[in-house]
Amino acid sequence: MATAAMRRFASCAGRATRFARVQSALPAARLPLACPRSPFQDSVRSYITVQKYTRDDVVSLLDEYHATVMSTNWADYLNLVYSVPFWEAEFEKLTTVVQPYLHEPEVGDKFKQVQEMMDVFYQCEDVRDHLNELAELATRASGFMGTGFAAEEKVENMDEHAKSAAESYDKILEKHPDFKPKIEQTIGHGLAILRQKHKFKFQSMHRYFY
Repeated sequence: MATAAMRRFASCAGRATRFARVQSALPAARLPLACPRSPFQDSVRSYITVQKYTRDDVVSLLDEYHATVMSTNWADYLNLVYSVPFWEAEFEKLTTVVQPYLHEPEVGDKFKQVQEMMDVFYQCEDVRDHLNELAELATRASGFMGTGFAAEEKVENMDEHAKSAAESYDKILEKHPDFKPKIEQTIGHGLAILRQKHKFKFQSMHRYFY
């Protein structure tokens, strides 16, 4: 009985060996894909959108942007904190959409005016922020409620800071006379506030009655 089992096992092993040899002699078969591969599957596709603005649209956007920024109180620090990021994003957009029409005198002049407005705004904002810091330090140096209690150190070179701010005020006024109301609203008022804390002279100091 054991001999018969050994014979059957040897016979099965021989057939398996012959089947393996036949398979190795045959070429490898390629199985068809379940879904045909698209010729665009390996290519890189960029996301591109084209939004067309007409000349009237660009002019309207420039006018609206200019009116929005000019009508805002540049001396209102909290308002600027909320508004400036949106202004910068909109200005970047305007810089792109205005390009096809820059050769036209009307559109080009409007865009130059917007650029000058933003340049003046950033200069006024920088000087006014510095004046606000100087006024805050002067207030702290006077102590609690001006009594001298818990007073902090004074700014030793306050005259130099005030003189530098007054010179910047004069230079910006001379370079951008069309924006005088906004310059007065920011730097002029800032100098007047600082003059309450520290006496110094600047061009329009008597305009504020002290």
